[in-house]
Amino acid sequence: MILIKNGRVVDPASGTDEALDLLLEDGRIKALGKFSRSESYEQVIDAAGKIVAPGLVDIHVHFRDPGLTYKEDIVTGSAAAAAGGFTTVICMANTKPVVDSVDTLSDLRRRAEELPVHVLNAAAVTKGLKGEELTDMKALRAAGAAGFTDDGIPIASSALLFEAMKMVQELDVPISLHEEDPALIASAGVNQGTVSRQLGVGGAPALAEESLIARDCALALRTGAKVDIQHISSGVSVDIVRSMKRLGGRIFAEVTPQHFSLTQQAVLERGALAKVNPPLREEADRYALIQGLKDGTIDFIATDHAPHSREEKAKELNQAPSGMIGLETALALGITNLVRKGHLTMLQLLEKMTVNPARFYNLDCGTLKEGAAADLVIFDERERWTVTEDGFRSKSCNSPFIGMELYGKVHYTICGGRVVYEA
Repeated sequence: MILIKNGRVVDPASGTDEALDLLLEDGRIKALGKFSRSESYEQVIDAAGKIVAPGLVDIHVHFRDPGLTYKEDIVTGSAAAAAGGFTTVICMANTKPVVDSVDTLSDLRRRAEELPVHVLNAAAVTKGLKGEELTDMKALRAAGAAGFTDDGIPIASSALLFEAMKMVQELDVPISLHEEDPALIASAGVNQGTVSRQLGVGGAPALAEESLIARDCALALRTGAKVDIQHISSGVSVDIVRSMKRLGGRIFAEVTPQHFSLTQQAVLERGALAKVNPPLREEADRYALIQGLKDGTIDFIATDHAPHSREEKAKELNQAPSGMIGLETALALGITNLVRKGHLTMLQLLEKMTVNPARFYNLDCGTLKEGAAADLVIFDERERWTVTEDGFRSKSCNSPFIGMELYGKVHYTICGGRVVYEA
């Protein structure tokens, strides 16, 4: 049994924000209240001055396993997740081989049993991510797929996506969509605008995202599918999602910490470390994303944790891959750029990172109520720390936030009633 004393319990699922102790036993939360130290406990954690919250849930990560494990693997990815306060993550399907068969998925599910945090897997929508033929979605769901996505590649065929949405609606699982029309993109990873012109690259316009979001939201309305619009980046995209939600669709949206924290200027300062799909855009877009978080148009904060090797990111901008790691900086970026600046309360921030994603995937986590899974994070919202290259538990260090001072330090991550990270 673990006793957590003197913490400020913040649980968006119940609206709790008060000083409470927690008792953890057999992987569950046994009780909340005020407890003495007189009993015999395996461990007593003094959380004075710190927040005790549900373990964070990230519905969009890349652990590069199988096939690309020089960038990351499920062991190092899980360590990064634990260090960032995450107890549940959902891996995307764009591995080598693609997670489009029961054999590949079953191997990942088997290996996940040994990990310190809960690592789930989304399976591919189309075979080989080619956008030509649907996978056996029923078999993949039966084998443990949490949902479906071709993330990294948009699904070009409206007819094929329409059929996929009807299938996920039947299976009652989410489908997550990468929204960038390649026909409208001159070069990926950098916003088409003043910075792309300054750098002499074609860039990726916001229209490439906005046009597919409009199409896919319309398909969602017709099918009733539960749809996640991934890593939204444009202010117009926020408006489209807001309007489509009002029409009654089961439409949800996620934003990454990099998109609400940075603009396209970061590419000038950080080079390929700030190259990402969809790209960082203008200040007006960043502000619109924050407004979308505030009014509920954007439901989730997800990292799109995308590790790459040092050698890959050291290439010329037009040759370097897009993407950045994010699990170990996400909470601090939310505290630094959203809570401390008055955009969101701590309850609202944690809502986007715990209960909302958990409910979206019907997961047994995301709350600190009695009897719930003992998955939680303990952090100091006021503690300052500097992001350093050698401080990452991830196998990669491709982050544009290296050298930045942030607020919000994770001290403990507990998953299934076990301490899996301690600062």
